[in-house]
Formats: sequence, C-alpha cells, structure tokens
Amino acid sequence: MSSFNRRRRLNRTVACGAVALGGLIAAGSASATPGRSGIAGTHPAWATTPAAAAPSVAATGAVNLRIYLASPDPSGLAAYAQAVSDPKSAAYGEYLTPAQAQAKFGPTAGEASAVEAWLSSTGLTFTGSTSGFGAYVGASGTVAQASQAFGVQFAEYAAPGGGTARAPESNATVPTSIASDVAAVSGLDNAKSQIHPGDTLPGPPASYFVAQPTSTYYGSNLATSEPKVDGRTQPWTVAGYTPQQIRGAYGVTQSRTTGRGVTVAVVDAYAAPTILQDADQFSRVTGNQPFRAGQFNQYLPSSYDDTSADECDAQGWYGEETLDVEAVHDMAPNANVDYVGGSDCTDPGLLDADALIVNKHLASIVTDSWGETTDSESIGSEYDQVFEAGAAEGIGFFFSSGDSGYEDPSYEDGGSDEIQADYPDSSPWVTAVGGTSLAIGPRNNYEWELPWGTALDPLAAGALTYTPPPSASDVENYYDGSSGGGVSTVYTQPWYQRWVVPNGLATDVPEGSTTTPMRVVPDVSALADPSTGMLVGETTLNPSGSGSAFYLSRIGGTSVASPTFAGIEADAQQAAGHDLGFANPAIYLRYGSPAFRDVTEYTPQGPATQQFEYRNNYTDPATAAGPINTYLRIMGLDGTGASALTATPGYDDATGVGSPNDYIESFFRGGWGGY
Repeated sequence: MSSFNRRRRLNRTVACGAVALGGLIAAGSASATPGRSGIAGTHPAWATTPAAAAPSVAATGAVNLRIYLASPDPSGLAAYAQAVSDPKSAAYGEYLTPAQAQAKFGPTAGEASAVEAWLSSTGLTFTGSTSGFGAYVGASGTVAQASQAFGVQFAEYAAPGGGTARAPESNATVPTSIASDVAAVSGLDNAKSQIHPGDTLPGPPASYFVAQPTSTYYGSNLATSEPKVDGRTQPWTVAGYTPQQIRGAYGVTQSRTTGRGVTVAVVDAYAAPTILQDADQFSRVTGNQPFRAGQFNQYLPSSYDDTSADECDAQGWYGEETLDVEAVHDMAPNANVDYVGGSDCTDPGLLDADALIVNKHLASIVTDSWGETTDSESIGSEYDQVFEAGAAEGIGFFFSSGDSGYEDPSYEDGGSDEIQADYPDSSPWVTAVGGTSLAIGPRNNYEWELPWGTALDPLAAGALTYTPPPSASDVENYYDGSSGGGVSTVYTQPWYQRWVVPNGLATDVPEGSTTTPMRVVPDVSALADPSTGMLVGETTLNPSGSGSAFYLSRIGGTSVASPTFAGIEADAQQAAGHDLGFANPAIYLRYGSPAFRDVTEYTPQGPATQQFEYRNNYTDPATAAGPINTYLRIMGLDGTGASALTATPGYDDATGVGSPNDYIESFFRGGWGGY
C-alpha cells in the first residue's frame, strides 16, 4: 500500500461527446455530408501527431463500440436538477424516484430501436443494449465497417500514454435521423489496451511498510538528531491519523453525528477480496465499531476485464477501495456503505457503476477516487447525464480532484498531453474535493492546515541537500505531489460559483485567458498530504513475499479527501434530517461562514510560511528492507511550474471554499445556514 495516492489515471477512448446543456462548450462538429450529423468530440484532442511522417491509415483491426443514448429532454433534466438542488429554489428537495426520473428524462426504448435499426444496415454486429441512465447500444465489427458506418477514416497517432494508437481523423457522423438519440460513442479509438474479458482477480497486493520513527500526532516526536530548520527542531511525520483524530479536527466528534440513516456508495474498479474483514479489523485495532450485519453491501459485476499489472492493475485498486470504505466508515460509523465495483478501469466500466447507483437509487452520497484528463475524456456528456439524473433524485457525487495541481505532461504518468483540469471532478454536477496538509494536536484538536503541496529534501551525510526554503529549481527536482484543481477549458461557470469565485480566476484558463468565466475546481478540501496522512489497514503480502496478513499503513492523496468529506456529508445529512442531494449549491451558500475554514498559505508562524517534517522511508517499502532514506518534507507548496495552484484568502483553485469546520452544525434544526 503506497503512502502516496492510489488514484488511477484512465485512458479515455474518445473526446467530449454531445453538448450537455448548462455548461459544456462544444468542441465543434465535423463538416458532415448531407443527411448526416457530426458527433462533437469523437476525434480525440490528443490525435494530432501522426505516428509517422505522414498519417498512417488504419484500415484493419476490430472495434467494440458503445453508442450511448441521449436524454430526450436534456435541457429539462438540467433545469430540474438545478431546481431541486438549490436551497433558494421553491422546488428544493422535491426529488424524483428512479422510475419518475426515467419516465421524465431517461433514454427511451424508441431511441434504442432507432439506433439498432441503423446498426443493422451498417454491417456492424449488434451486441446488446441496456436501459436507464447510462444506457447504450453495443456493437462490434471491423475498422473498415466502423469507417463506413460513421463516415470517417482512421489513422495512427502518437498516444498520450506513449506509443501509438488508432483514432478517427475527424469527428464521426451518424444519420441526422438518429443524431438526437446519440449522446456519445466509446470504442472508436484504441488508446487504451484492448479489453481482455473474463479475467480472474489477483490475490493480495504488496504492502507499504512505514519506517520508524513516527509521531502519534503532529509534533509529538521531535527529530532532535536531524538538522534544525528555521532554527527549530522539526517533528517526525505522523504514522497516520486515526479516525478519532480526524473526527475531532473536522468537528464530527463535537456534532455527535454518526451518519445514521444515510447510505454512502463507494465506486472503484474491481473488488478487494478482503475489503469487509479488513475494514472491520481496522475498526477494532483503532478502537472503533466494526460494520454491523447488513450495514455493508457490495454490488459487483458478473466478470472483470483487464486485471493485469500492465493493463488496469486490479491489485493496485485494492488499497484504493479499502481506503475509501474505511475513510467513509471512520467519519460516519453508523452510515450504510455500498461498495459498487466497475468491471475494469475504463470509462464504460466505471460509468456502469455510477449509473447503477442512480438507476436503483442505492445511495444518496457517492464518492469516487479516480479520474483523469479532460481532453482525452470520451463520454463526458453521458457522465454528466448520470450526474444530473442523480441530482434530480437527490444523489450527490463527490470526486477527488487529483494529485498534481493541473494535469501536466511534465509530471504526470503519460495520461496528459497538455496542462488542464481533471475530469470528472471538473463536471459542474459533482463536488470536487481538494487536498490539504493537516496538523492535529494531542487532544484531537485542529492546529493548522495548508494547501497540500510537498517537496522532498534528501538528507545525506547528516546534512540537507538544499537549504530551506527551496528554490523553484529545488521544488522542480524534488516535487512530491500537490492537490489537484484549476480552471476548466470545457465547462462554463455554473450558477452556484457566481459571486464566489473571483472573475480573474475563472477566466484564467491554462496557458491563456478567456472572457467567459469557466468552472473552477476544487469546491471543498480535506486532509490529503501523505506527510500528514491517514492510517489504513489492509490484507497485503508479508514482507517475505510469501503469504499474506493484515497490516497497518499510511496513505495520502485526494483519494483520502473525497471519502473523508463524503463521510462528513453523511453526518450533515443526518443533522439536516433529509437528503442533501447535489452538495455544491448548499456548500457555496455557506462560503465565508463558520461552516468552512479558509485554507491559505498561512500557519502559526505567519503568512506564506512553510511547515516541515522529517520522514524515514525503506528503500523497498514492500519488503521493509533498508537502507533507510531520510527526507525533510516541505509542506505548503502549491505545486511546481505551470501546473502550480495558488491558495489565497477566499475561494481559490487549491482548496476551494476551504475545509470543514462547523459544516455539520450548520444543518442542525434550521441553525445557521440550515434549510
């Protein structure tokens, strides 16, 4: 289990699809021939560099497609979702049941029949269809058949993740008679590995063993033998905050709420085989209550795809989903938790999981600790349709905002080809949760909080490599992650951010500017920095690599922040006495109030002052093998280079409106900000 975020980057299959009313800027349709209409964005934004000196035409190979169906009334769905989510609206809280939402706004059987009839004339093979939100018609065939059906040629391009990939040379088209039925198409390019269906889930992953010494709370164990910084002896990093410590710092303990009567869903890919027993063991070890019978449920696919390490790496997801379940249970120990697993790490697999929650109303709060770059996103309009339908039903989706400021090809794992905000957290219909560095004191008390941004200063021969504070080049060399955020180039500013997000920030898009205010993320923030990380427990391999057992470890990243805030949202929902639904309108109404702490570059030592910790790492954390490497961890940096974010007083793109303070209290019995 890594001390860094297990958040997965997905290789999307095509770019933004149909335009979603209320905030998505169209990428522009291809010039379609008479009687045909373009599907905006089906030519991926990354497909610009030919694989050879001249484009290499791709005429062979296979395609497995999903033609996603549109809502017959997209503007009506968006308007209804906004009305029932806005506490200032007369319709606030008048949520629909899944059946009502489907009847009013869901894709219809007529749309599916029309698309199927068209497919039958193209030579592509119909492979099945689904209903409800997220509905699609499946098809398979050859590249030549897809070329004929969608009126587009294919070529080989340099892929954002390295190597080459096939993609359409221009936007695909469909007959105008069915254009309004089609929201998006996945599977036209092969930027990700080909699906290998029917894979078996692997066994336990390797652990991340934490090297000593450590602190039990911030500053409890001082590194007296290591060099002083700013004339002060610095502490050893915490071993990982316990549930009691985080509850105390964020006001959960004081509120006496436990999430009773609320159901929170966790969405990730695959399913850790020991997830429930690990969560229960973790609760017992930390002095908290295990799940009661029936309090934890799983909704899993019938089969899994792409499980190997060089594909989606199913083992790598085990720690993520175990963390997510434990973090929700930590903050809301009496809430029901539903784990909903995707069949793989692709858009279709994860969208299926989110759509299942909406179509069956499995939960009122959903946390998703995954995402990737906007420009390689394939079915954004379909995701947004599911999120809007969730809002109409009173379901709020929470997403981690990422772990590197803006997505930047200089620092990312190959999933980004330009500086940009993440997706789905940049969707106007989800709550993006950013990350902080959090100091918790000896009485589980909040001491200080900074925007998460860390650089490492290696200790060698008893001396630091650099003299703090680090220069820009030092940070460049030893950057170790920071909270995600930034300004979207795809979505215009949603109504709830007006009058809160500074106009100068909302128009400051990456590598340029615009006169149109855009969506800015994150919305809120919470603990994420691995320097002040969360304690977790998971069944992992023994240090010898033979056999497995339950071990404690420490983890960070906005994969911690999202489920932590989702658990706090469950407590707030208990306090309110009703479903809160899509959270952002109520969150922004509380901006500037005691509900949130404004997290800025400020500490007890003054503004723009960094904080420090020492940390020991095993050379091989999976086997707890030395030699030990010692680092000074420098906190309070906002990233590096063009991908850096800035935490300022008020709303900012590093921490949003801030971290929870009296957030739960604001919902009690019509108290401050209660609705």
